[in-house]
Amino acid sequence: MSDLTGELIDGRYQLIRQMATGGMASIYEALDTRLDRRVAVKIMHSHLAQDEQFVERFIREAKAAAALSHPNIVAVQDQGWNQNGTPAIFLVMEMIEGHTLREYLNEQGSLTISDGIKFLLPVLSALSAAHKIGIVHRDIKPENILISKEGRIKIADFGLAKGPLIGGTLTAESSVILGSVSYLSPEQVQRGVADTRSDIYSIGITAFEMFTGKKPFEGEAPIQIAYMHVNNRVPRISSVVSDVPEGLDELLYRATSSNPDERPRDATIFYNQLSAISSSLNPKENQLSLELDIPIEPMRPKTSRKSLRKKVQELTAAIPVPSITPKERESTKEIAKRKRASKRVRRNRKIALGLAVGVGILGWYLLIGPGSQVVVPSTVGATQNEVTAALSPIGLTSVVASKEFSEDIGEGRVIQSIPEAGGRIDQGGSVKLVISKGPERYVLPTIVGLTPEAAIKVLAKYPLTIQPLSEEFSAKVPKGYVINSNPLAGEKVKRNSIVVIRVSKGIEQVALTSYIGKSSDQALNELQAAGFSVISTYSFSETQLAGEVLSQNPAGGATADKGSKISLVISKGSQFAFIPNLYSIEEAKAVQSLKDLDLKVVVKKIGKKSVKKVTNISPKVGSKIKRGSTVTITVG
Repeated sequence: MSDLTGELIDGRYQLIRQMATGGMASIYEALDTRLDRRVAVKIMHSHLAQDEQFVERFIREAKAAAALSHPNIVAVQDQGWNQNGTPAIFLVMEMIEGHTLREYLNEQGSLTISDGIKFLLPVLSALSAAHKIGIVHRDIKPENILISKEGRIKIADFGLAKGPLIGGTLTAESSVILGSVSYLSPEQVQRGVADTRSDIYSIGITAFEMFTGKKPFEGEAPIQIAYMHVNNRVPRISSVVSDVPEGLDELLYRATSSNPDERPRDATIFYNQLSAISSSLNPKENQLSLELDIPIEPMRPKTSRKSLRKKVQELTAAIPVPSITPKERESTKEIAKRKRASKRVRRNRKIALGLAVGVGILGWYLLIGPGSQVVVPSTVGATQNEVTAALSPIGLTSVVASKEFSEDIGEGRVIQSIPEAGGRIDQGGSVKLVISKGPERYVLPTIVGLTPEAAIKVLAKYPLTIQPLSEEFSAKVPKGYVINSNPLAGEKVKRNSIVVIRVSKGIEQVALTSYIGKSSDQALNELQAAGFSVISTYSFSETQLAGEVLSQNPAGGATADKGSKISLVISKGSQFAFIPNLYSIEEAKAVQSLKDLDLKVVVKKIGKKSVKKVTNISPKVGSKIKRGSTVTITVG
């Protein structure tokens, strides 16, 4: 996109100079002529204005930032279409003079623990405000964290944000492509989904870089870095730098977990935990917070335990005692008659007595004497020592009859006893025990690099179910050989578990699209997402806009190995520049504006004013000259 310096956008915003340019838009310093204040105007590149997806993303950035009001978020003040002059979609933001955290890290290398926490707290405070209303940033990285000259830290670029207030029209795939791969959470890379915990992961990676001076994972291609974030654990910062407080080390280790459930749930929780660590490290330092105090839950009233005292006295009822009626006295004759018994009765009494004695002796023999048996107690789930302690007092011993696998009973404990609990056994007898060997598990052997036939023979030695072979592309394993198994070698699996043997189909061949005349950002993103390594060179072009692809090797329509190198030549735009209108602009800003156009500057000074402004420019405004040419300005 050509430089629009000097134009009046929407009849209101006078563009003073171009401050930065990227693949999607350029940012200008401008003067709001209506309110007489300096602002930053972000203008989408004209070749992207025809792409509805990019336009929606651009407008969504405005809505996302406008929905937030926080001192650590770059405020959006206006958005619209320039109708008078060069067609352009623009976004007006507050002017932040300073630099990005990326520039700060490039200069400083790394930050101390104290300084790093001071950087993180305002960022978390801003994200907390976004998370509270359901907005997820999805692109937190050092380039989007600004530090003003006054020391105020602000988050910018909500272009990838999503939430109920702003909608979410970007697809999962495009959001992953547009986001910076070094800071993307594993769930964004794998499934294209993001919530507040994804922002926490990005903050954790940013913090890792702040404290250590480097990213946790480096690679030649973005796809390699994304793979590492999915498959590798981000190390503790204490493994890279020394004297890291344990609480901070643990908090950042949890924040960068590949499992979202292990991270702080949102920025509010992360902020509170980091603030507590900061307070413990500097107890005498005032801890400033931009958040409202969060009221704690009232303490629950203590429940007093009432003593349980028996109150049976009140329930006791009087039991009547029956009266005894005295018997009438018997006569002497009647008593004598009652005491006399016949011989048959006396004989029967002797027989009954003998039977009672016999039954008593038999009962003693069976229950107490030498012929007695004892009841076997329950031993299921007990260790052998516990079994011995239970059986010894009743005169029994134990012996291991067999050992079996069990999913329910732990290794070394009793699965079953013979006789079972409640059965009887002679005193002095032995109870047979079936002991658990624990869950039945088999360790999968290594089959990487074998032929499928050899791998099947190795696995056939185990009681496993082998599924049909799964063929996949691989850049490391030759075609026809085993990549690995699923589950992986070394894992413990149950009997009859399903095992899939993954066999290499060799390097994947990918058909190339022609990107000539298309955006270099689109080409770079799509080629890298397809697994290619892209080498870019730049050249002037009078026919194609800056950022468009001039040539490509291999050309579109051909096929190439996934992971191979693709060369692109990208347009730097015209080798000519147009002299902007710099009249009444201060000397330093005028010089910088011309240098940004790759022009050499000669300054002629007249007059005695302390603050000198441009009074003349040669060649004249609007002149077309080659970049590298000399421009003379007169200031006074």
